[in-house]
Amino acid sequence: MTQTTRTAWRGRRTVARHGELSPANPFATALKALGVVLAVVLVSGASVAAYAATDFVTSFAHDAVDLEGQDPVPPNLGAIEGGVNLFLAGTDACEPEYEAIFGDRCTGADAGGELNDVNLLVHISDEPRRVTVITFPRDLMVPIPSCMREDGSETSAMSKQMLNSAYMYGGLSCVVKTVSELSGQSIPFAAKITWGGVIELTNAIGGVDVCIGNGGISDRHTGIDWPAGERTIAGVDALQFLRTRHGVGDGGDLGRISNQQHYMSRLVRKTMSDEVLGNPATLLKLATTAVDNITPSQTLANPVTLVQIALAVKNVPFNEIAFLQYPVDTDPDDPDRVVPNWEAADALWAALATNQPLKITGEASQGGGVIVVDPGAPVETAPGATDPAAPAETAVELPSSIPGVTANEQTCSAGNVGEG
Repeated sequence: MTQTTRTAWRGRRTVARHGELSPANPFATALKALGVVLAVVLVSGASVAAYAATDFVTSFAHDAVDLEGQDPVPPNLGAIEGGVNLFLAGTDACEPEYEAIFGDRCTGADAGGELNDVNLLVHISDEPRRVTVITFPRDLMVPIPSCMREDGSETSAMSKQMLNSAYMYGGLSCVVKTVSELSGQSIPFAAKITWGGVIELTNAIGGVDVCIGNGGISDRHTGIDWPAGERTIAGVDALQFLRTRHGVGDGGDLGRISNQQHYMSRLVRKTMSDEVLGNPATLLKLATTAVDNITPSQTLANPVTLVQIALAVKNVPFNEIAFLQYPVDTDPDDPDRVVPNWEAADALWAALATNQPLKITGEASQGGGVIVVDPGAPVETAPGATDPAAPAETAVELPSSIPGVTANEQTCSAGNVGEG
């Protein structure tokens, strides 16, 4: 990106309720649910599944017979060295087996298109291990570089396009290249998931208990009409919960992002619970469903690499798993779009580089999508995690323009009854 373009985008600091316009179709942003699935599979679920797989292999090898001329299987696999970035994309592909669920999306004029409506960068730090999941808004206006298509042809570079169009131009590789150039981060691993994958994976884990506040959620666009309180959701219900925007906060896309982060946090807790950890059948179902529904990059397809990444995050305490929204400002050319807040973004990348604890000073949600209901709750840890009572490290304060929560915080979806 040239300095001229970057400077021109820094002039305005207010944030639009840019999601007030109706989406092109009722499922246009459903795959924010990638946060549901991949954040769990690669932030906690992969660690659970890979840890279980490693334990299974070790037990199985205990009684195995040595074959002449064959080298023994290594006794264990170490965690991946250094820090690592993974990019997780969710696309709105219309898959034939789900046509009855998605209605007009699979029969309308845009049925053949595929957009990356979910964009997550998962940063796993070096020792001590921490996990930071950064959500990039789908309608973030950014430069899209020239990308290589699968057929070998190249696309033209574009100075300013919606982030969620990158997949349409050059597939997963183009999305990763776009976010890498935007963030300055090296991203060696990536994966994508579709609507059907969201449904199957949320079913595999047996549903997630979410908290609904502010009187409940009513949204005619998703068909949700749920009262306040705890509610177990899975499959299509989970997808509808994750795509709702009219039903939460100010009705915009930024509020929807934080609502999805609430789900991710609850899903991390569910995955790390005895209900999953202590149930081999559930673990196996989760692992096999993930294999069937997630498309990895070639770099991520190596099972040894998956196990190494999983081992690196399996003991990260909940208070060191942060869900952040990439900082944005209103697009001066379109109040219903957003552009990068470069100053805050630079501070975020610098904070991650220090590998110190992050102190979130901003609101839990930029669009009012969640409320923190128990800010004084004691710190919880994932199984086997370091004692949180150990001497604290110096935390790095993030700018207040970066909203987010940790997996340790008790939040509720901020229902917006009557606004649907």
